[in-house]
Amino acid sequence: MIGAGLARAARLRRALTGAPSPLAGRVVLVTGASSGIGEHTAYAAARAGARLILVARRADELERVAEALRALGAECATYTCDLTDGEAVDALVVQVLAEHGHVDHLVNNAGRSIRRSLAASADRFHDVERTMAINYFGPVRLTMGLLPAMRAQGFGHVVNVVSWGVQLKAPKFSAYLASKAAIDTWGRILAREARSDGVHVTNMRFGLVKTPMIAPTKEYDDQRAMTAEQAGAQVVRVMEDLPPTWGHPVGYVGEAMGLLAPRLTDAVMHRLHQRIPDAR
Repeated sequence: MIGAGLARAARLRRALTGAPSPLAGRVVLVTGASSGIGEHTAYAAARAGARLILVARRADELERVAEALRALGAECATYTCDLTDGEAVDALVVQVLAEHGHVDHLVNNAGRSIRRSLAASADRFHDVERTMAINYFGPVRLTMGLLPAMRAQGFGHVVNVVSWGVQLKAPKFSAYLASKAAIDTWGRILAREARSDGVHVTNMRFGLVKTPMIAPTKEYDDQRAMTAEQAGAQVVRVMEDLPPTWGHPVGYVGEAMGLLAPRLTDAVMHRLHQRIPDAR
């Protein structure tokens, strides 16, 4: 609560005095920057004065975002990388540090979701492997590569884009949410170990966000959701304020219900599971 109050006071002071954002001049690396939350995080960070490093698999879409950022007057570099390829991640770290020296804020945003019940997954262990590769192993490897430079300069911030599902334990998302829970836990432990080095970690447990990732789930079409632009603005606010976690109220309510009334929560979630069909 004290930290949140100080962050609000600092934000008010900047608004009243016209002081620049804490991101001004800082190096911000965003993965999955070619669309959705990553793309709009880049735009919002550019407006705050950050120097952008964009990482994604799709070179053409990455360059489209980079051109839009340069039109805003932002300094921007792009790197095409498949984060499921460990050697490619290691090479990315070497190149980024050689060309930029350090990264101040790392936004681990790239990811994939799979909606499929366990009953329909008996012969699909690759669902688990694919989600762990991009949602957990990739960001962990990238973070570990950039971490020594953060520690050496006495400051760093890692933002893990997670999901409220790690609190709700939503049915049909076992592979996806297990991978997101893994990075959520890993990030909190990193924050506790690296605290005296000036390294901060924020796990952002987003609710629904209108991005291409949720498009295959037609049940979400009529549900209220944050826009990608709103999500990107929130990521920038988190980079300015450095909270340990950020989340949606529904996630916290669901987490509390799971602790206080686990049998009831399981029954409610089972009914939800029965109502939502498997992905085709």
